[in-house]
Amino acid sequence: MAKNLTRIPFFFLLLIVLVALFVPSAPIAEENGDISAADTAWMLTATALVLIMTPGLAFFYGGMVNKKNVISTMLQSFICMAVVTVIWIVYGFSLAFGESIGGIVGNPATFFMMRGVIGGAPWPGAPTIPLLLFAMFQLKFAIITPALITGAFAERINFKSYILFICLFFTFIYAPLAHATWHPDGLLMGYGILDFAGGTVVHMSAGLAALASAIFLKRRYDTNHNPAHITYVMLGTGLLWFGWFGFNSGSALGASTLAVIALGTTTTASAAAALAWIFFDAMKGKKPSAMGTCIGAVVGLVAITPAAGFVSIPHSIVIGVVASLVSNLVVDWRTRTTLDDTLDVFPCHGVGGMVGMLLTGVFASQNINPAIELGNGLIFGETKLFLVHVAGLVGVSIFAFFGSMLLLKVTDLITKLRVTEAEEIEGLDYSQHGETL
Repeated sequence: MAKNLTRIPFFFLLLIVLVALFVPSAPIAEENGDISAADTAWMLTATALVLIMTPGLAFFYGGMVNKKNVISTMLQSFICMAVVTVIWIVYGFSLAFGESIGGIVGNPATFFMMRGVIGGAPWPGAPTIPLLLFAMFQLKFAIITPALITGAFAERINFKSYILFICLFFTFIYAPLAHATWHPDGLLMGYGILDFAGGTVVHMSAGLAALASAIFLKRRYDTNHNPAHITYVMLGTGLLWFGWFGFNSGSALGASTLAVIALGTTTTASAAAALAWIFFDAMKGKKPSAMGTCIGAVVGLVAITPAAGFVSIPHSIVIGVVASLVSNLVVDWRTRTTLDDTLDVFPCHGVGGMVGMLLTGVFASQNINPAIELGNGLIFGETKLFLVHVAGLVGVSIFAFFGSMLLLKVTDLITKLRVTEAEEIEGLDYSQHGETL
């Protein structure tokens, strides 16, 4: 039975190859007069920057786990670049950005096998870049989201089961959230919820899936945690911070003043969050650590993501500090429970994303971005945007958490998610991949 299951992915890939043979080449349409060379050049760069975040995440997570699990943990991030890319080409872009079905998900046939994307009309929100470039930019967001979840179940997940889970997670959690939030006809877009670069779509969905995973998979047999390479963590943080400029500034979808604002808010929020984390640790009697500095910086990046193109530079500092303090407290709380979120994905990404979403409703300003439809944030004396964000946070949390829990159960029924105790003690590098450092 197990041997038969291992054949299925290969045959699926062969089926995709067969379908691809019969997809005709698309003619390149005449250049759209609105296409901007400057915007296209910037978005090509931003797309590459976002992709480098996934190897950065691999180093970030890989340095935190025990030495016997470094390769497996890093591979869990790297494999997303392969798996999600193929899904995106076949039906993923359609699910996220295809013709809307009730504002919840896109029609999978709209851009099936990227039909009509080469030479197609530009995306309405990105009229100055080719549609294919928009599709490739959005792909990078889809790649890193399931990779973020892996820190929660590091050191105890079956690799084959993990691949199945990320396919299900992308299809039933990520794509509907992306569609509802970023498609012009999306449900959350219609309510006026703001998510500039993925605080809801990426970080909340991944963080809540991480919480569900930690609960479902239960504690490791050996919870002694000795980070293998803190230098890897620092390298990963640098790559993440570097790539995040493409993540946030690229979400302006052009080389514009808005992209510059997003770059500025991203820089300051992360810096303030890194300082807040180690200063708060010092108040609790801890030494200022490299690990704490890196975690704080990433929390700041997470929190500013939904707000990056909607808030001012001073307010981005507030967002970074508040998110850092809240996540730090939640990490402390988590250590006093039986919840084994190995690398604190929920406290840092899930909670950081939630704080960012709420504070977007507090600090968003039409002076920064006139496209905000529901008015200014709570700090300016207006309540509508903030209340909509509170409601959106509750709805997205319920959907992402319980949806992920259901997908974990389905995956486990098909192929066991957890490795055996002997495999875990041996280490996943060898027991899952036959490799060692």
